[in-house]
Amino acid sequence: MLRVFLSLFATLIFCVSAAFAQTASEDVVFVQLEAQPSLTVAEQRIRSYSDRMQDVNGFSLGGGWYAIALGPYRRADAESVLRVYRSEGLIPLDAYISGSDAYRSQFWPVGANALNDQPASSPEAAPEVESVVPAGPRPSDETVREARASEARLTRAERMELQSWLKWAGFYGAAIDGAFGRGTRGSMAAWQRANNFEETGVLTTLQRDTLRNQFFAVLEGMNLQLVTDLDAGIEMQIPLGAVRKTITEYPFVQYDTTGSVPAAKVLLISQEGNQSTLFGLYDIMQTLEIVPLEGRRERKDRGFILIGENSKIVSHTEVVLKDGEVKGFTLVWPAGDEERRTRILGEMQNSLTRIDGSLDPAAGNNPAQDIDLLAGLQVRRPSLSRSGFFIDRTGRVVTTAEAVRGCTKVTLEGDYDADVTSVDEALGIAILTPSTALAPISVATLRRGAPRLQSDIAVSGYSYEGQLGAPTMTFGQLADVKGLGGEQELARLALAPQPGDAGGPVFDAGGSVFGMLLPRANGGGQQLPGQVSFAVNADAIRALLEQEGIRAATSEGAGLMAPEDLTRHASGMTVLVSCWQ
Repeated sequence: MLRVFLSLFATLIFCVSAAFAQTASEDVVFVQLEAQPSLTVAEQRIRSYSDRMQDVNGFSLGGGWYAIALGPYRRADAESVLRVYRSEGLIPLDAYISGSDAYRSQFWPVGANALNDQPASSPEAAPEVESVVPAGPRPSDETVREARASEARLTRAERMELQSWLKWAGFYGAAIDGAFGRGTRGSMAAWQRANNFEETGVLTTLQRDTLRNQFFAVLEGMNLQLVTDLDAGIEMQIPLGAVRKTITEYPFVQYDTTGSVPAAKVLLISQEGNQSTLFGLYDIMQTLEIVPLEGRRERKDRGFILIGENSKIVSHTEVVLKDGEVKGFTLVWPAGDEERRTRILGEMQNSLTRIDGSLDPAAGNNPAQDIDLLAGLQVRRPSLSRSGFFIDRTGRVVTTAEAVRGCTKVTLEGDYDADVTSVDEALGIAILTPSTALAPISVATLRRGAPRLQSDIAVSGYSYEGQLGAPTMTFGQLADVKGLGGEQELARLALAPQPGDAGGPVFDAGGSVFGMLLPRANGGGQQLPGQVSFAVNADAIRALLEQEGIRAATSEGAGLMAPEDLTRHASGMTVLVSCWQ
């Protein structure tokens, strides 16, 4: 009987020991990414993964196979890593969780032994190590064991938030997955070192609060509050310390600067509509002054992002079409305040909630009427507009060099982007090539030689820089075939053009172009009479075009064209050239 009892007792002890061993083994797991039959290939793949994430290991599987795995983790953390990295496309879809008993010796990182490590994120993973605090660091508010215990009570969302704070502080570069592996622990230790705390790799409650306060310090005074706008059907965090609600003008609810942050602005965007509405809004937003020309433009079937930046502001717009409603927001912030801007933008993005309702098309309490305003917002205007003329059937344009100086972008007729092919500052000529080929109604025919003195001439141009929507004709006479200093490439004209006419074609009585109007000279203490203007002649224009491999049509200047026919002929080749900054 005693023998039976001893046998049962030994079996019980064996089973309990096996159960504890099994439990301990199950606590240590890895996320296996792939296996390779070549050590060289496995090492190459490991280096590729290591560039994108942390906690990468290489193990021998036996039989000439080599595994690449992340870890070690607790199973809950491994499941989180697997889910996050799969969703971000960082690991194969067939990656899976594997126990440590599947692996043999470790070959990567060199000298590491993750198979004997406890899960780095487990609060019970390692016994408390009483380390000697070096002189200088602040004393800890908790022991390592107490810090692990308080850490264990954090939710997954709180653990992810902690990683995001470390990432913001510049100590963490991997995915925000809520799993505290070697990478996160190393980041914690680096933050502790930089902030004069004992390096344990486990943040105490005080240290987590310190990191949080650092993270939110930049937002002091911004008074971020959750605003619910029932008219727009939008709920979102808005920095009410920097902006205040001013006007509603369909489809925008506008918040303008309080003065504490110059140029700050927030728009809530809300309207019923479909994809056409969305695409129309995308085009309209880019005409506004608050969306500078430089920056990312991304339009998809159900939404768009517009980012514009210049030396003064950075503008970020996000809009999504869902359930027949187009909703989103714009944040405008002064350039140079990037950290605060990105933090506020993140809070707005994370808090944006769509609620029932959209802005009424009749909404609006702004009585101002202005051709330069759209829904109460300033429409972007070019810094300068001048005239030009088509020189060939692909749409290349000759214009004045003044029209393209210092431009961020050059457009033809306000709609077509153009590249500056050549500029001759001495002659004052620029040659433009449209980004996409155009089909002009007519092109210039350059006259060989000059008309006779005192003959009638005309300039076609956008006299008022495009406000009239079409070119106008200014008539005059040819006063001289050279400049006041005897310049052979110039002609002196007796007519009084407007600034916008500069760059326009100068016609003889038969409709041939014998020159390009130059801007009136400024400065030098000399004021010429109002009827004195100058043009660079067709021979000089043709020579520059030939240098660029462009052959223009030419004529000897015969014939006579009625004024109304000349006007129609000129209108088909005259181009509005705009400089945008």
